[in-house]
Amino acid sequence: MSYVKIWLHCVWSTKNRDQIISHSFRPELLKHFRENADEKNIILDYINAHENHVHALINLGKQQNLATIMQYLKGESSFWINSKKILSSQFSWQDDYFAVSVGHSQVERIRNYIKNQDEHHQKMSWEEEVDLFMKKYGFEQIKG
Repeated sequence: MSYVKIWLHCVWSTKNRDQIISHSFRPELLKHFRENADEKNIILDYINAHENHVHALINLGKQQNLATIMQYLKGESSFWINSKKILSSQFSWQDDYFAVSVGHSQVERIRNYIKNQDEHHQKMSWEEEVDLFMKKYGFEQIKG
């Protein structure tokens, strides 16, 4: 038997960073993410959303890959939102996403960070958070 713990902190945004994830809609969206993850055997440890983005802590299974998991979470949720006509216009997520590995000793800190998104974004905008991630993790912005 294989034992695997590959923690990933993933972040993705609404298309054009539109602020359309309302407080009233969030619980239903987060519940749907959890149910969909369970159906697809994705270990979604923690998830939360803010007005225009989602943070998730995922424990990657031994036969899973990041691209497939992100497609399952983002693609299926877009389909679900549009099929339920939750919003007045067509919904989609931004194509790109952030994903970084998390050491097991940092899991609780990342859970708390994800949990406190509303408080966090009273002090820092999404754009500032993106800049921080870019610098902190050494990502390079691809201009094209």
